[in-house]
Amino acid sequence: MTEETEVGVDLTPTSEPEQQAPHFLQDVIFHGKFKLLKALTPEENTLCQHGLFFSDGQRRVDYVLTYPVKKPCGGRSIRPATHLLTENAVARSLRRGPKSREERLKRHQAQKPRDSPAVDVETGLHVENHNGQEEKAFKREEFEGKLRDIGLDLEKDEDAKIPGVCFVKIHAPWHVLCREAELMKLKMPTKKVYEVKQSGGVMEKIGSLVSKVVEPLHPLVEEHQHKNFKHLSHTFSREKQHLFDLSDKDYFFDSRTRSSIVYEILKRTKCKARYSMGITSLLGSGVYTAAYPLHDGEINEESAEPNDRKLLYEEWANYSVFYKYQPIGLVRKYFGEKIGLYFAWLGLYTQMLIPASLVGVIVFLYGCATVDDNIPSMEICHPKNNITMCPLCDRVCSYWKLSTACGTARASHLFDNPATVFFSIFMALWAAMFMEHWKRRQMRLNHEWDLTGFEDEEDHPRAEYEFRVMQKSCSKDRKFRNKEDKLTCQDRFPAYMTNIVMMLLMIGVTFAIVFGVILYRISTKAALHMSSNPTTRNHVQLTVKTTAAIINLVVILILDEVYGAVARWLTVLEVPKTDKSFEERLIFKTFILKFFNAFTPIIYIAFFRGRLVGRPGSYLYVFESYRMEECAHGGCLMELCIQLSITMLGKQLIQNNLFEIGIPKLKKLIRYIRSAKGAFQEEERQKKLQRYETDHFLEPFAGLTPEYMEMIIQFGFVTLFVASFPLAPLFALLNNIIEIRLDAKKFVTELRRPVAARAKDIGIWYNILRGVAKVAVIINAFVISFTSDFIPRMVYQYMYSPDGSMHGFVNHTLSYFNVSHFQEGKETMDPLHLGYPVEICRYKDYREPPWSTTPYEISKEFWVVLAVRLAFVIVFQNVVMLMSDIVDWMIPDIPKDIILQIHKEKILLVDLFMKEEQGKIQNLERKVSTESKENCSSRSNNNNNSTAAHQRSGLHNNSTKSL
Repeated sequence: MTEETEVGVDLTPTSEPEQQAPHFLQDVIFHGKFKLLKALTPEENTLCQHGLFFSDGQRRVDYVLTYPVKKPCGGRSIRPATHLLTENAVARSLRRGPKSREERLKRHQAQKPRDSPAVDVETGLHVENHNGQEEKAFKREEFEGKLRDIGLDLEKDEDAKIPGVCFVKIHAPWHVLCREAELMKLKMPTKKVYEVKQSGGVMEKIGSLVSKVVEPLHPLVEEHQHKNFKHLSHTFSREKQHLFDLSDKDYFFDSRTRSSIVYEILKRTKCKARYSMGITSLLGSGVYTAAYPLHDGEINEESAEPNDRKLLYEEWANYSVFYKYQPIGLVRKYFGEKIGLYFAWLGLYTQMLIPASLVGVIVFLYGCATVDDNIPSMEICHPKNNITMCPLCDRVCSYWKLSTACGTARASHLFDNPATVFFSIFMALWAAMFMEHWKRRQMRLNHEWDLTGFEDEEDHPRAEYEFRVMQKSCSKDRKFRNKEDKLTCQDRFPAYMTNIVMMLLMIGVTFAIVFGVILYRISTKAALHMSSNPTTRNHVQLTVKTTAAIINLVVILILDEVYGAVARWLTVLEVPKTDKSFEERLIFKTFILKFFNAFTPIIYIAFFRGRLVGRPGSYLYVFESYRMEECAHGGCLMELCIQLSITMLGKQLIQNNLFEIGIPKLKKLIRYIRSAKGAFQEEERQKKLQRYETDHFLEPFAGLTPEYMEMIIQFGFVTLFVASFPLAPLFALLNNIIEIRLDAKKFVTELRRPVAARAKDIGIWYNILRGVAKVAVIINAFVISFTSDFIPRMVYQYMYSPDGSMHGFVNHTLSYFNVSHFQEGKETMDPLHLGYPVEICRYKDYREPPWSTTPYEISKEFWVVLAVRLAFVIVFQNVVMLMSDIVDWMIPDIPKDIILQIHKEKILLVDLFMKEEQGKIQNLERKVSTESKENCSSRSNNNNNSTAAHQRSGLHNNSTKSL
């Protein structure tokens, strides 16, 4: 800053109460502020009042810090509302002195009463701390002083309309932005603009035709109109500023870049302690309560000036434009690359669900069309079917006719038909296509967003890690202080063991809850069979299945929140060094817990239910009284479909949509009520509050992990058990159409503006997606082979059918049992329920009949079917994975036109620098030639002068001789 700014014009406040100006000086400050505001133009005054600029209407607010202040009884703060004078030169020089901080620290600690012990962050020793607010005020003073030393401008507003909150507005001047942009290696557009030419030929014509057809689907934003031209970008350098268009320095760095630069400064600026890292540590210790950049402006007012936020609200965060593409470039411009990549991935995933949904609907319609031609269901539903089935439970259940399972058998055919095998193969290839398509889309975005060659920089250590290292170093003897301080595996061993034990415990809780639901189904089924109401007895299966699925859904929703908190707690225990490491570990733990929580009930129904039952006369029991439940005669696939559909739809409607809408609004309402502003109407509050005050009521940005997690779990529902529920892609598509606009509206209107973060990919989520896609192939192979009746039908048709048809298949899958072989006390209490005594009943299994030499032993048909099932699993998964690898190999990761454009940009950059060097050489040559000419002219003048002098001296000599 210049000296004049330091003396009288800088709006940077003083932050110590003891350094307040006298009363007469406060009057001067107030009148000076009034005159300054009157001198502003109406437009500047409006911008100033809206809170986007400092009080001078010139300097933009790039970041805001908040902390609590105590108000006197009158309701106003002790300090002036907005400080217009900065610290004087003496105070600033004292703060900058090498020993000033230590002296002030000793003075500050000496002034504190010694009542309660605390830990000094610098030395790690116990010091006395009575007033924590004074300690926080001292830290704020020092931190803000260091920010001023770095070059940032600060302005405080303690007289805000939100009682008890002080706002510290931060502005980064031009020289700070240039310095930090060079340090952060930001790529900025140069003056050079080149045309992006498409590859010629038939593909170009097809592409242009398609673009004309989908033109109404594009949002009305500027980025779409200038897609054929691109600025040549280069890493910003202060020495090469002439390469960039600096005609308007106020908008060369947009608000997203400015806020990210300020945040980088805030993160790395240490406050007082060796192990206290910047704003993250200060927020964690309560020195500041919030830190956030500002939104660009209003979105609802008719008179609001056009800005990126309002454009995003109209063309993106609006349900009326659900059919349009997302303005991904504008999203990236406003929120940064990391959030832009999430919405680009979500948009591509939603687009890829369209063909999957169409094929799934066709498969479902095929099942509907062929249900009347399905011979096994026709045999079950035939009125002359006199097959008597064994009781489904002990004592209270009686014998029943197979024809009563007609509805279940017909419904099972909708999801268990030959088309589901084709659909499973299709979805496996679809997942591979989606992965490859995203890699290409990601590379295209990297090029468009100037992220080519970008590498993740080493992140700053987290404040918790530094504090733990400080504690470790303080606990050592002084002779070991010279060694490098870091947390070793030995230090983290207790946390690792706690993680392993707690993860196993949480998974065990999930299994226990599933087991509890199993007991609920068994006991409820027995209770409903004892009912005197015939309607209740006739709908036992449907009632038990539906209620159990709803109970599972409620438990899943509750445990999801619990597991999210447990995963975060376990990750904090590990004390990861960087934010990136913390995020990856948190994502991995959360995914494991939520995956088991969502899919354990489904896995039980698909692979375990009905296989651990035993047989009549020798059933398996739980607690010696509860008989393990069986599948319905139509198979467990129908129950799997019910469980999957209720869980998927419930999570999407309740957790993903209702919670995302309701919880942010509820938290915003709570903050609004706590701010003691509830007496004002909403319209008046919106008019009176400034931008930084309005954003204070918004929900803080908590990261993209919840957004990704719900989509990854949905991806699991779509791919893992798609053989049992071909309509899953359709429901996912309908949900995502709403989800995109819901998330967009949340980011634009409900959340504080997040700090823009650079990223070239979606990180660990891509590996999780690939893992889920690989596991989906194996699970679908087992579902088709063991859960559905596809393999038994094929084996019967080609090996046991007398005429090569499916006639007799139902009778072939049923075994015989002599009712006299029931265990004592397990037989039915109503043996004449069907009106006649029963001697032989049937049950679904491959076992020898009671008149065989080996009664009730497993028959050879069972082993044949089992061998074919295992062979199908091996062949299916290898063929599908081979096809997926072929798709991966055939589709290049980087589009050809992007490779050509990157090569073209390198050539243009070389030409640009060569021209620059040539210009320098030519300027140097001109300078040298000019200097040489000047030297020659000076020499000739000197020669002429010397010749004239000689001539004058000769004449003088001659005249002397003549005299």
